[in-house]
Amino acid sequence: MNLRKLAKTATLVTLSTVILAGGDGLLANAATKDSKDHNEDYGISQITRSDVSSMIEQHGNPNFEVPKFDESTIKNIPSATKKDENGNEMRMDVWDTWPLQNADGTVAEYNGYHILFGLAGDPDNPNDTFIYMFYKDADDKSIDDWKNAGRVFDEDDKYKANDKYLKDQSEEWSGSATFTSDGEIRLFYTNRTEFNTEKELYGKQTLTTAQVNVSEPKNGTLNVDGVEDHKSIFEGGDGSVYQNVQQAFGGGDINWNENHTFRDPHYIEENGRKYLVFEANTGTDFGYSGEKSLYNKAYYGNSEEYFQEEKANLLESPKREFAELANGAIGIIEINDDYTLKKVMDPLVASNTVTDEIERPNIFKKDGKWYLFTSARGSKMTIDGIDDEDIYLLGYVANSLTGEFKPMNKTGIVLHHDLDPYDVTWNYAHYAIPQENSDEVVVTSYMTNRGYFEEEKSTFAPSFKLELNNKKSSVVEDSILEQGQIVDEE
Repeated sequence: MNLRKLAKTATLVTLSTVILAGGDGLLANAATKDSKDHNEDYGISQITRSDVSSMIEQHGNPNFEVPKFDESTIKNIPSATKKDENGNEMRMDVWDTWPLQNADGTVAEYNGYHILFGLAGDPDNPNDTFIYMFYKDADDKSIDDWKNAGRVFDEDDKYKANDKYLKDQSEEWSGSATFTSDGEIRLFYTNRTEFNTEKELYGKQTLTTAQVNVSEPKNGTLNVDGVEDHKSIFEGGDGSVYQNVQQAFGGGDINWNENHTFRDPHYIEENGRKYLVFEANTGTDFGYSGEKSLYNKAYYGNSEEYFQEEKANLLESPKREFAELANGAIGIIEINDDYTLKKVMDPLVASNTVTDEIERPNIFKKDGKWYLFTSARGSKMTIDGIDDEDIYLLGYVANSLTGEFKPMNKTGIVLHHDLDPYDVTWNYAHYAIPQENSDEVVVTSYMTNRGYFEEEKSTFAPSFKLELNNKKSSVVEDSILEQGQIVDEE
C-alpha cells in the first residue's frame, strides 16, 4: 500500500471515530460539501491532483521509467572547461541544454555542425550560471566530439543593450534557439536578477532574446562573434494572466515557501506566426493562489467523492500551505517578426494546488497534434505518496496550439525515476527532440547533481528514444544512445 493510500485510510479511520463519538459537525466539514466549494477551470487545461496521484500506480512501468545507465561509462564533457580568476583551468558543470532547432523542432544543421546551448559554471559557485555554446560535426556523436565555443555573452553585453531589465542581470537561465529562415541563430533565454530586497529585484526573471553571430575561422572550429539585437521581450508577468515577482515577494514580509517562476522560453511557429511558450505561475484572472484554491473542484478532478475526501485530507495536511501557494503554469505569448511582444495569451496548462514549478516546457507539432512536455520534481509537489526523489517528464496533447491539452498515458506521466540524488546517474531536465520522418523522439538530459562530487561534474546524460503515438508514449527498449546525442541516425 502506498503512502497516499495509507493517508486516505487514516482519514477514513478518523472519520469513523468521529461518527462513533457523535461528531457529526466535524464529519460534515471534513467529508461533505462546504460553502466555499466551487468548480472553475478558467477555460484552461488543468494538471489535477487526481491525475498526479494516479501516476504513483504507474511507477515502475517500463514504458515510463528512465533507462538505467551504467555509471562506469559516464564521462565529464572534456571541453567543458574555463579559466578561473587566477588563470587556472577548471572543469565546469553543464546542466540544462537545448539544441539549435528548426522551426518545426527538429535539429538544425549550421554549416555542417550541430549546436547546443547550455548552462555551465563553476561547481563551487552556484551563482556562476551562464550560457555556453557547444558544437560538433553533424556526423559525429561521441561526447568527446563536442567542442566549447565559450560563453555566448560578454560581461558587458547586458549594459551595451541599453535595456532597463538587462542592466540588473545576475545570471542567464534556460531557453531555446532557432535557426531562422534567413540563416541567423536566434537565442531565447531567461535574464535573472539577484535576490535583493533593497533593490526590489527578488530574483526577477525576464524572457530575453539576442541574435548570436557565429563564424568559422578555420575548418572544424566555430567562434561566437558577439551578439546583436539583445533585448527583453516580456518582463516578469503582467499580474492578471501571469503572476509577477512583486505579487510573489513584494509588499511586506517574504514567504520563503513561495516559488516564483517566469522562465525557459521555448520558440515555435504556427501558420507564419511566432510564439514563445514558457514556465510561469497563474495570475489573478486564472486562479492565482491562496486558501480559496483548496476548495476548487477543478483542481482535484475525478468524482465529487474524491474531491471531498482529498480536500479533507489536504486541509489537515502539512503540505496545505504549499498547496495554497502552488499555481504553476505553462504560459504562451505571441511575438512580432522583430521578436518583440505582440500578445499575452491565456495559459496552456496550470497546476494549481499540485505544484508551483513545471519547468522547461518543450512543445512541437507532429501528425497534426501539439505535444507539450514539462519537467517536474516530486520535491515541489503536494501529493501524498510522491516524495523528494521522484523526477518526472510530464506530457500533454492537443489538436491545436491553444488546447485543450489532455494528459498523455491517462495521467500525464511520460518519464519517471526515483534515484538517490547522490547517484552519479541521477538525471533531470529531460528534453524531447522530434526526429525527421519518425514517430520516435530523442530525449536528452543532464546527469549528476551539481557540486555533489569532487571528480564527477554535471554532464550530458546518455540520450535515449521515446515513441509517441497520439496520447500514448513509451520508452523504446534498448535505445540508449551516446551522452549528449541529439539525432538518431538510424
